[in-house]
Amino acid sequence: MLLTISTTHRPATDLGFLLHKHPDRAQSFDLSVGTATVFYPEATEERCTAALLLEVDALELARGAGRTTTGDFTLGRYVNDRPYAASSLLASALKRVFSTAVAGTLKSNQALADAAIPLEIHIPALPCRGGPDFAQGLFEPLGWTVDAHPVALDPAFPEWGDSRFLDLKLGGTIRLADALSQLYVLMPVLDDAKHYWVGDDEIDKLVRHGEGWLAEHPLREAIAQRYLAHQKGMVNEALDRLVEAGGEDADVLPPAVTPAEDLTQPRARLAWTRRDTIVAELKALGVRSVADVGCGDGALVKPLLADASFARIVGTDVSATSLARAARRLHLEDMSERQSERLELFHSSATYRDRRLEGLDAVVLMEVIEHVDLDRLPALESAIFAHARPRHVIVSTPNREYNALYQGMAPGDFRHPDHRWEFTRDEFRQWVDAVCATHHYVARLEGIGEADATLGSPTQMVVFSRVDEAGAVAEAANGKATA
Repeated sequence: MLLTISTTHRPATDLGFLLHKHPDRAQSFDLSVGTATVFYPEATEERCTAALLLEVDALELARGAGRTTTGDFTLGRYVNDRPYAASSLLASALKRVFSTAVAGTLKSNQALADAAIPLEIHIPALPCRGGPDFAQGLFEPLGWTVDAHPVALDPAFPEWGDSRFLDLKLGGTIRLADALSQLYVLMPVLDDAKHYWVGDDEIDKLVRHGEGWLAEHPLREAIAQRYLAHQKGMVNEALDRLVEAGGEDADVLPPAVTPAEDLTQPRARLAWTRRDTIVAELKALGVRSVADVGCGDGALVKPLLADASFARIVGTDVSATSLARAARRLHLEDMSERQSERLELFHSSATYRDRRLEGLDAVVLMEVIEHVDLDRLPALESAIFAHARPRHVIVSTPNREYNALYQGMAPGDFRHPDHRWEFTRDEFRQWVDAVCATHHYVARLEGIGEADATLGSPTQMVVFSRVDEAGAVAEAANGKATA
C-alpha cells in the first residue's frame, strides 16, 4: 500500500518538520500487520514529497484474533487485496507513524503546524464502494479538489472493464493535521470494511478525528455507518454526539479564511451563537412556555430543558426520524418524571394548524422558514400567527447576502441543499412588515454572528410580539426599538 503527501510550501522541506520524519533518511516501523516505511522521493525547497509504504504480512493478518474476514468463501482470509490496496490498514499505519503530526503539535514552530499549506495527496490503489462520485462527495465538501479515476481490471484487456479500485489524487490548502485526520477516517469509509473488530472505542475515534469537519459534512450519516461497520446502535450514538457538537444546524460551508485571521484560535460556531441568542431572547421576554417548531434533533430543546425558568417546552417536527433522534439526544427514556412533565415531542407540520400549539408564550422557528416552499409560506404564517397566535414568535434565517463570504459557494448557491430559498436583508424586512400588518404583531430585527460592514450578519433574526404585548416587550427589551 502506498500513500504520498506533497507540498509546494516554501521551503517545502518544512514537510519533514511537520511529519517529524527527516527527509534525508528512510524510517521503518514494525506494526502488528507488517512493516511501514517512510521515505522522501523528492525533497527540495520548491517541492517535497513524503511516501508512506505499508508492506502487509497477509498470513499474520489472517491469524489475528478478532479481525474481520474479507470474503465469504473458505480462503477469503488468505486470498484478497489487503496487501496491495489502501484500506483501514493504511489508515491505522498513518495514525501510528504520524501520530504527532495528526495531533497537530510542533514544539519548535507551532505556527507552522497551525497554518494551512498547499498539499497534494496521492493514493494509487484505493478500493471504493461507490466509485469516483462517492469519493468526490466525501472530499469536495472539505475543500479538496478531487481527481478520482477507476483502475482497469487489466489494461491489456479493456473489454473487462474497470475494477472497484480508484487512483485518487487530492489537492487543497489545508492544515496538515486536518488532512491526516480526514484521511484516517475516510480511507476505511471508502473501502467500507475494517481489518479489526469495531467496538465502542471506535465512536470516540470517529468523533475525535472528525472534530471541526464531520459534524457539518453532508454525508456524515454515510460516513458514520461505514466507519462503524453499519452497527446501528453505535451509528446512532455517534450521530447524537456529532449533533451535540453543534453540527445539525451548522452552516454547511465555513467562512473563507483571510490572511490576517489567527488560525490558532478556534472560530466561534454560528450554530451555538444562534441558540444562545434565542434562549437569551426568550428569557428576556419572560417566556415560560415555548414551542420549537421544526426542532430537528433537539438542538434548541436541550438548552431550554436545562433552564428551569421554562416550565413547558414543546418540540415538533415534520420528520419522525428527527423526533426519534431528539428523544435519544435528550435521553427521554431515562428522564426523571419531573423533567419529562415539562417536555412534549410530537409530529407536526409548520404549514398546518395544530391546536396543540395554541396558548403558548412563544413559538420559535430557528432556521425553518427557508426549508418551506415559497408558495407554502403564507400557510405557515396562518398556522403560527393567525391560529397558534403566541405572545411572541422568534424567527431566524440565513442572510443570503452574507453567502459571498463563504468559501467555495458559487453565486446563487444556498447554504444547505434542502434550502428552497434564502432572504436578503431587504426581502426579510419586507416579509416581516407584511406579517405585522396582516396579523397585528410588532417586530424587532436583529443580526446574529459577526457582522460584515457591507453584507451584514450571517443570520438574521426577528422577534415578533403581539400588539397587546407591546408594552411588556419594550420594557423587557431594555429600551430596544420596536417597529
